[in-house]
Amino acid sequence: MRFSSASTFIYPTLLSLLSLTSTSLAAADADKTTTSTACTASSTSGAFFDLRPDIALKKNPDGSKPTHSNGAPLVDYHAKGYDYPFNFTLNICAAVVEPVDEVIGVEPSQWKNVSAYYTSKGDVYSLGLQSGALISRGKELVLQYTGGSPCGKSVKREAHLESRSSSSVHEGAAHKGSDFEREEDIPAPTKTAVATNTRKSSKETDEPKRKKSTTIFFSCDRDAGAGAAQVSFIATDPEECSYVFKVKSQHACAGVEPHKPGSVGPGSVFLIIFAIAVLVYLLGGIFYQRTVAHARGWKQLPNYSLWASVWSFICDFVVMATSSCARLLPNRRGYRYVSGSPSGRGRSNREDENRLIDQYDEEWED
Repeated sequence: MRFSSASTFIYPTLLSLLSLTSTSLAAADADKTTTSTACTASSTSGAFFDLRPDIALKKNPDGSKPTHSNGAPLVDYHAKGYDYPFNFTLNICAAVVEPVDEVIGVEPSQWKNVSAYYTSKGDVYSLGLQSGALISRGKELVLQYTGGSPCGKSVKREAHLESRSSSSVHEGAAHKGSDFEREEDIPAPTKTAVATNTRKSSKETDEPKRKKSTTIFFSCDRDAGAGAAQVSFIATDPEECSYVFKVKSQHACAGVEPHKPGSVGPGSVFLIIFAIAVLVYLLGGIFYQRTVAHARGWKQLPNYSLWASVWSFICDFVVMATSSCARLLPNRRGYRYVSGSPSGRGRSNREDENRLIDQYDEEWED
């Protein structure tokens, strides 16, 4: 085994291997951070959450369960308002199963995407459109829906401002018969108040209306007998724009992220690191033995005597094992089988032969 110009190719080889490995690991990390699955989340500590089994699915047109249901609920989740005057219907990471229409303040094309709503006097108010962006904030698991119906309080405030502006106009006006006084006859302070209220009203109207939204907090339920997730209404803000819910689910418990096809798993990373270590050991040892110890042939391998003794031990062990196994095999038919018999007949035959030989010897001597 001979090497030529070892110092000229060992270092470039090591550098290329290290750069290739670092590139593959970086690409794997990039894929892990940029690729996300709906209704799943990973925390900074490595915990993985998968709430896809909690998504309520719609039945097939014939009333049968979907093939991919796997025990998922087939009806929407309901939460009681208690001190709040309305009850709520919602789904997790998907639109509600039972479709809704005539949703207040939502475009008809978005009615099929409503994920949470409540009904008031026959009117449907959306609390947000579907979203699968599950977020892990420390120990909290959060899901948010946005883009619901306009907030009720802002509508009332606009109506109140409009009523104030109209009342201020009538307070500063005096009647002459059936006609109002001319504008120049209105007192200056009243003009100022009317202009100010008009500007406020127009400014309030020009501002985009706030939309109702939903925030869902998930908690782990480790009860072995727990079935479907349980949804509870927590609170809403004074303007009735933000609604908060809590969901207890066994799928909200931290788990281990499954291996994705095409990505580098922990086992592959370990094998890559092990292969690099072996290559560095071999190439570095060969370089040292060749340049410093001036070894040639197989002795250029690092710790050649150690590996040679290990190989000799393995060979001896194989020989011992095969010989021990050969003893357990049944004896083959041959001279040994004929001359010896476990019943003792072979021994008696030999004695008879010896006696006959002795007799012939005696007769020959006579």
